[in-house]
Amino acid sequence: MSIIKRANWIRPKYDMKEEVVPLFRREFVIKKPVKKAIMYITAMGVYEATLNGKRVGNFIMAPGWTQYDKRHQYQEYDITSLLKESNVIDVTVGKGWYRGQLVGWRYKNIYGRQTAFIAAIDFEYEDGTKEILITDNEWKYCWSNIRFSEIYDGEEYVADYEPLPVENCEILYSNKENLIPQEGPFVIEHETILPNDIFYTPKGELVVDFGQNMTGYVSFTINGCKEDKIVYTHAEVLDKDGNFYTDNLRSAKQKIEYYCKDGIQTYKPHHTFMGFRYIRVEDGQKYVTKENFKAIVVHSDIKRTGYFKCSDEKVNKLYENSIWSQKGNFLDIPTDCPQRDERLGWTGDAQVFVKTAAYNFDVRTFFKKWLKDLAAGQDYSGAVPNVIPVVITHQQMATGAAWGDAAVVCPWYIYLTYNDKEVLSEQLDSMKAWVEYMHQSGPEEYLWLGHIQFGDWLGMDGAEGSLQSASNHDLVASAFYAYSTGLLAKILDVLDEDSTYYKELNKKIVGAFKRKFDGNFNTQTECVLALHFNLTDHPQKTADKLAELVKNNGNRLTTGFVGTPYLLFALSDNGYTDLAYTLLLQEEYPSWLFSVNMGATTIWEHWDSLKADGSMWSVDMNSFNHYAYGSVASWMYETVCGIKIDEKKPGFENVILCPKPDSRLTYAESGIETAYGVVKSRWDISDGKITYRFTVPNEATLILDGDEMKLTRGEYEFDKIYKK
Repeated sequence: MSIIKRANWIRPKYDMKEEVVPLFRREFVIKKPVKKAIMYITAMGVYEATLNGKRVGNFIMAPGWTQYDKRHQYQEYDITSLLKESNVIDVTVGKGWYRGQLVGWRYKNIYGRQTAFIAAIDFEYEDGTKEILITDNEWKYCWSNIRFSEIYDGEEYVADYEPLPVENCEILYSNKENLIPQEGPFVIEHETILPNDIFYTPKGELVVDFGQNMTGYVSFTINGCKEDKIVYTHAEVLDKDGNFYTDNLRSAKQKIEYYCKDGIQTYKPHHTFMGFRYIRVEDGQKYVTKENFKAIVVHSDIKRTGYFKCSDEKVNKLYENSIWSQKGNFLDIPTDCPQRDERLGWTGDAQVFVKTAAYNFDVRTFFKKWLKDLAAGQDYSGAVPNVIPVVITHQQMATGAAWGDAAVVCPWYIYLTYNDKEVLSEQLDSMKAWVEYMHQSGPEEYLWLGHIQFGDWLGMDGAEGSLQSASNHDLVASAFYAYSTGLLAKILDVLDEDSTYYKELNKKIVGAFKRKFDGNFNTQTECVLALHFNLTDHPQKTADKLAELVKNNGNRLTTGFVGTPYLLFALSDNGYTDLAYTLLLQEEYPSWLFSVNMGATTIWEHWDSLKADGSMWSVDMNSFNHYAYGSVASWMYETVCGIKIDEKKPGFENVILCPKPDSRLTYAESGIETAYGVVKSRWDISDGKITYRFTVPNEATLILDGDEMKLTRGEYEFDKIYKK
């Protein structure tokens, strides 16, 4: 049995004011030399622990967010170096995701009504003896300095207060069987960003601009007076008049209230995080200097593995915006946005971005942990909730095509990128359940019809101001039904299991799709899905139709969340690489570079989140840090620079190198760190000649101008005549 399960969940004995964060304390004495001491700890909420005044570990928002009723992570920390003869452990527990207010409807106590934690310290002494200190009713508690804490709303902190726990805790008899060791990467602090500017808006607001939209919080160090307080609010953008703008946060306050003490003091929030570029300082303005304030970027500890660069600085900025949006939304789970009263693990966003995510960063353990929560949150019918961990359960938002398909698509791309068969075997039952859910849904066995769907969410071909596109919802749903079923058959082959049933099912779905929809594609997304998922008997005709739709729209896209990730692939894989580049380089709205020209430092939720005249698309659903459209970066890796995974030898054992240059760029280069080393690709166009340079870490299949050759480990250079 895990040591932590020998401990007890403990909570305050008497009800405290709900907003106040409790502090738990235990004092103990060490009487002989310690060889090693390991602390195991978790909480019903989010915790922060200190031992003798020093923080235990570096996990921000520990223990992270899981499907707590079934999978509740605990962490272990080596605390040997923090021990003294006389010791004091302090633990504060904020409400966090466990029982804090979530979603715009302000649900709370979703996973439980208790603020509690559990811990055990395993001591190994130098004389060979062992001892365990556990949480029990000998621990004491009191109010902490944190008088208010919510993920959406921020924190209130009283510095001029010395906590003195005197009341004994109460043991909470609660489930310990759902406790599991840490699976995903820790959430930790990363970059520190100093203010770019400090200024007054036309309304007279004092605003600090950090120059980058990010996820994290602000820290400050001041020489203060206890009569003072510092209050500031966070925001992503300014309005068209240059004033601080928070309407798009909806009900989220993103506010810090800090009550000073005398002397030099440093502060940063404890149990919350913000999405922001700017802060508006409402109290304590005299303390605001570029030296006193800094922003700290917080996200999961995922290693950067990919890069891309080309001769067009606007494209480079677009790529970097994709990186920043991934960092901003990979905070323990893949969220939709980090700022408004949402910040949820939307499955559709994760599904469309997973391939790009795995090129940009090492996200293997990140996704494997989240996918286990997806399986844990899956309905008995096989339906995959649109949000994982589950917080939205009402029927209209329960499940849908392209969202639920994360159950199959995400494991597939994690396998392809890392050659990790384990993720396939672990998620296999979940995948089968999802495909069978689609199989059993609706009036026709081989099409998914009549279900409430998001469709091509936020597509631009719908009515002005609408969240829905003009693409046929039944077509979109049936296309993904075919796609996931086909992937499941491939996965079973990888696992050396019988795939006959799902191959036959896929064949029938594809046949039914073609009979009902083939030749009747009316939107860009409908054409894109038919091409990219191989659902048409007339690929050239369909590609021509897609190209016509793009050109008739002024060489601009109309795709939303579902069509955009595959749009450029559908063009470049079917003879329209030139048009795909035109879309990438398009600067008029709607386009990727429109947001870059408008000053974006992350990817927007809408193509026109901020309009050309400075007005906003909407108030109620307008995030400026939403990574879905950043999926275009995978086309930069795979088509511009030509770095592709070979499905027959996944994990980059064999790299397919097939770049498709365009003279509107004079050069492009990218690289991805793999298990074998870094694969690199670069091309330069000059004076009618193109030079290719490749670094192959293991082996590669090179395809240039239709010629194919095998490469082994090494560096290569090829010169060719550039043919437009």
